[in-house]
Amino acid sequence: MSIFDYFRDRKKPTTTASMAKERLQIIVAHERGQRTQPDYLPQLQQEIIDVISKYVKIDREQVHVALENQDDCSILELNITLPERP
Repeated sequence: MSIFDYFRDRKKPTTTASMAKERLQIIVAHERGQRTQPDYLPQLQQEIIDVISKYVKIDREQVHVALENQDDCSILELNITLPERP
């Protein structure tokens, strides 16, 4: 062992396996974060779109539904881009 070995980076180069493990941990954490939404939310969104579509022609891609939990209160946020009136 030479004196220069003390000044070199002692960290091992990142292996493919460790990089894959880190990426998998990020994906799992992301999936867990999405599980906080109730199971009925997609169905609720579809039903809201169906009801609004009876009265106004809307682009289904322009409808966004989100559910937030703040303290002991749940907030349902609905954003719809409505077409302009002629």
